[in-house]
Amino acid sequence: MHTQRYEILEYVKEKYGTEPDYLFEKDPGHAILRHPEKKGKRKWYGLILDVPWKALHIQKDGYVDILNVKASPDMVEFLKHQDGFLPAYHMNKNHWISIVLDDVVPFDIIMKCLDESYYLTK
Repeated sequence: MHTQRYEILEYVKEKYGTEPDYLFEKDPGHAILRHPEKKGKRKWYGLILDVPWKALHIQKDGYVDILNVKASPDMVEFLKHQDGFLPAYHMNKNHWISIVLDDVVPFDIIMKCLDESYYLTK
């Protein structure tokens, strides 16, 4: 179930030297991806969450991992109409998008979105 989660965490560790932060005691599966510390600011560029399908307004039982990434408003508008993409869960819906990590979106597309988010949040 969490295969793409682990692939993403390996990718960001190799490419950006990022280790996830787990800040939410109530939701220990929520992994925050942040830029390395720079002048005290560690901006988020990604967030992996495990959420109930029903919280995404999808009538399925159980939980699914999603990845929230930042994107340009035009890209958000385009992506939210593609399979595997949803308006951002608990983030600004004009600047963030959620990618459902259920193997619908190819891994290389997920990484392109993550790289763009990293760039946009620098």
